[in-house]
Amino acid sequence: MRFLVDECTGPAVARWLREQKHEVFSVYDEARGMDDDDVIAKAYGEDWILITNDKDFGEKVHRERRPHKGVILLRLEDEWAMNKIAALRRLLAAYAEQLANQFVVVTERQVRFSRE
Repeated sequence: MRFLVDECTGPAVARWLREQKHEVFSVYDEARGMDDDDVIAKAYGEDWILITNDKDFGEKVHRERRPHKGVILLRLEDEWAMNKIAALRRLLAAYAEQLANQFVVVTERQVRFSRE
């Protein structure tokens, strides 16, 4: 799969996804300081599923109606990198085939596919 990992989500998540043989663009590693509007436009234009823990992307998708190829919003109580990776591991194991073009909210306890 193709994932664009937002800067706030961090380089450890990007590294782990690469180790899992996914194609990854890491904002932290490759375009630090990139504006949120540019992030979502790049993800859409280049067919990436965006992984972020920035809830502003929920507003961009739902209120501003910004197009996307998929957004995974990590809403975790513990923002430690290993917790993000554990949440993504669970998400990919159960829902990998359902992520394209979806807005998905992931917590430690649940996965919610949001209506647009």
